[in-house]
Amino acid sequence: MAIVFKMLPTFVMILWMATVLQSPVTGQWTQRKTAILEGDMTIGYLFSMHEQPDQKSAHMRTCGRIWEEYGIQRAEATFQTIERINKESCSTSTTTTNNNKRRKVLVGVIGPGSSAVSIQVQNLLQLFHIPQIGYSATSRDLSDKNRFGYFLRVVPPDELQAMAMLQIVQRYNWTYVSAVSTEGSYGESGLQVFREYADREGICVAKEYSILSNDVDHEYDRLLMRIMEEPKARVIVCFCEGETVNAILKAIRRFNQTGHFLLVGSDGWADRLDVVQGYEAEAEGGISIRIHSPPVASFDRDYFALKPDAATRARNPWFQEFWEHRFDCLLPDSNSSPMAANHSLRPLQVAGNNKKLCTGEESLRGRYKQDTKMGFVIKATMAMAWALHHLQQSVCGTNSSGMCPDMLPIDGSLLRDHLLNVSFPYGTETVQFDSNGNPPGWYDIMNYQRHELNVSSSNPSGVQQQQYGYVQIGSWRNGTLDMPDWPAKMVTSVCSEPCQKGQIKIIQKELSCCWQCVTCDAHQRVLNETACQDCQWGYWPDLQTNECKEITAEFGKWSDVQSIVAVTLSVVGLLATLATAAVFAWHNNTPVVKASTRELTYIILVGMALCYLTTFPLLAVPSKLSCTLSRILPGFSFSLIFAALLTKTNRIARILAGSKKRICTRKSRWLSLTAQILITMTMIGVELILIVSMLILEPADAVKFYPSRSRVLIICDTTTRGLIAPLGFDFFLIGMCTVYAVKTRNLPENFNEAKFIGFAMYTTCVIWVAFVPIYFSGNESKTITLCMCVSLSAVVTLVLLFGPKLYIIIFKPEKNNRSAFTTSADLRIHIVGGTQMKYNANQSSAFSSSSNHATQSTIRGSSITNHDQSWGDGPHRGNVSRVTSNRLTNDSTKSIHHALPADQPAGNTNGDSK
Repeated sequence: MAIVFKMLPTFVMILWMATVLQSPVTGQWTQRKTAILEGDMTIGYLFSMHEQPDQKSAHMRTCGRIWEEYGIQRAEATFQTIERINKESCSTSTTTTNNNKRRKVLVGVIGPGSSAVSIQVQNLLQLFHIPQIGYSATSRDLSDKNRFGYFLRVVPPDELQAMAMLQIVQRYNWTYVSAVSTEGSYGESGLQVFREYADREGICVAKEYSILSNDVDHEYDRLLMRIMEEPKARVIVCFCEGETVNAILKAIRRFNQTGHFLLVGSDGWADRLDVVQGYEAEAEGGISIRIHSPPVASFDRDYFALKPDAATRARNPWFQEFWEHRFDCLLPDSNSSPMAANHSLRPLQVAGNNKKLCTGEESLRGRYKQDTKMGFVIKATMAMAWALHHLQQSVCGTNSSGMCPDMLPIDGSLLRDHLLNVSFPYGTETVQFDSNGNPPGWYDIMNYQRHELNVSSSNPSGVQQQQYGYVQIGSWRNGTLDMPDWPAKMVTSVCSEPCQKGQIKIIQKELSCCWQCVTCDAHQRVLNETACQDCQWGYWPDLQTNECKEITAEFGKWSDVQSIVAVTLSVVGLLATLATAAVFAWHNNTPVVKASTRELTYIILVGMALCYLTTFPLLAVPSKLSCTLSRILPGFSFSLIFAALLTKTNRIARILAGSKKRICTRKSRWLSLTAQILITMTMIGVELILIVSMLILEPADAVKFYPSRSRVLIICDTTTRGLIAPLGFDFFLIGMCTVYAVKTRNLPENFNEAKFIGFAMYTTCVIWVAFVPIYFSGNESKTITLCMCVSLSAVVTLVLLFGPKLYIIIFKPEKNNRSAFTTSADLRIHIVGGTQMKYNANQSSAFSSSSNHATQSTIRGSSITNHDQSWGDGPHRGNVSRVTSNRLTNDSTKSIHHALPADQPAGNTNGDSK
């Protein structure tokens, strides 16, 4: 049949389709049926008119059943397309099936459907530079122009389909899947691409298997048993032909695994009903890829109008076999048909006259489903027509019509180049090719679902029935997956559940999808899926454990219980100290105050006040100022107290040491008030030098301290040396005060201030001995510890030293006189000279008059025995007179203490000479 393209008014093309079989009787190869439409050029079409036989009968080289969708429909679509192209170009056409007609040179081939067969055909065609357009072959191998330079296709390659399948797997978080492919270029190359993408995206393939689509059941049982070795991999990614999918569904039923496995299939499954027929429950929930190809509405109208008349059977030599198979009948003239000679080879002609006769009026509408690849067959035909048109225009000229001599013979390379540059509209899309001869990718995502049918006129029984069907749930186009209607309920296919927040994966196998979740430490953030990372000191992981956030620094607050106690103690102590100073100032000229060496006493009171004030900078928010004050005040305040106390105790001890000498050669030095103040200031000056030196060496400032990973404290950067150097000198003063307090512990009752100094020193030593291990043990309450120790030291001094004096001044004012400070004791008086002198209570004046020669008085006790003791050698030896007296008179006491300052009465504790 001559067919003329619309774009080429005088251009005629031959359509050639053939089926070649081997006779099961003779074993000879026989050209069974061939459709030839004569024209000026030959373009071949390769369609699968029959199903593939199973593996057992494959060696017989016989075909299976006639294939309506993949064979008859595609052939009829081709006829319709060519007729539509040439409808207005030629008023007549000639139809023939005579193979003796003159054959034209083959300029191009469209088909076949299988990738494996397409590769074999292309290996032959490219030797003769004949372009080939595939309408169903999707193998990635065919994109390699170095191997298949003359192959183009109107369907997207498998690498795009594999990407779409991977994105579907990712969408449902299936990270652990099994993979099956049909042996051959289509399945194996497609699965290889999927595996590459899966490895890149962290999807693990538990088991991988390749099998023939027509293999025996036993092999499919082995396949499923191998997949069942990994029960957690419940999703099977199948880059398979439809027959392979069907065989897997059968194996699932045989092993009673219905509902356990879910299949994700390629376009070999698409939305084919024959794949799932009889195994709907096993296929339920399955997702398949269908290359986007809208139904061809014009085809249905013409297809339903077909009848098995002579013209149709002449044009399509397979139509009679199809009609008889479709309606399970025999056409009346079957035995007289041109193919009757080979009637025995028709698979469905089994019982001969036992079948009913066809009326010829049967309708093709029943059980009809349009081939999903029909649009691609039409696109391939139109692409070839457009390329030939452009070739004719470029070679013969734009105003020429028909073939010109320059076109012959057809240059296959030039025709291929025109094919690569073809671009024409088709429906809502544009058909075009990239440099590899591939079109853009566009897929429909199909889901095989079950629907419940309610009671209706079609279901009068009232029993709820189930119906299965394909539903489009999304699409994939040019790398973008769009699934707005994706089912929410799907199986879980993971080797290990995702780790919780704050956990990392410890890979257990070679597969990266199988792991054990391990929780990071509290101070660590999740660096990546397999590693934790320590946060820096002062930082803590956020709620998502992905980043380290800076920890809010803490510092002592005035509202803390410890701070309230420390401040309360300091305020009370400070008020008590100020009150004591006020009382002493008010009674400044009384004997009690005078006997305390007023200047040193006021220095001590100032030191005590500073001790209490030390608490406030210590508890304040650390800053450069507060830290500097906290470095100065503790050491300086202690130096004021204990330097004055050391001066007092040292003076008492020196006076007592001088009183024990039998011969006084000279008067003791540094006993005057001026000397005492000078000595005190010198020791305070040493302390100041230490403080200033340490501030220069280690400037005070606020720093961050980390008691634990989760906490940050702002403290003063006081080092151990910065604390010990100033306080070390204070500890030295405290130690010396304690030593002198021990030496002067036996003073008489009226000289008991030395005893109170001793009590104060003992208690202070206990406080600071306890302070050292508490402070340096690393406890974060160092500041409170220092506050309490400083304040308690001042409290001890206030209570033990000033308490008795305040008691006398306030509650016993009658004792605040000079008579209360005379000595009641046994006195041993050493007199220099040759005259022995005895004391008599009634001769106080005589004792007083000779007191200028007294160099020593020794306190012995309250009971005195009359006893003389001589001392010295020669005529000038001295005598010791023991005088019995209950109390020394004021005059005699005054005479003995002639060396004391005028404002200090006898009996004081400041080291006055007795």
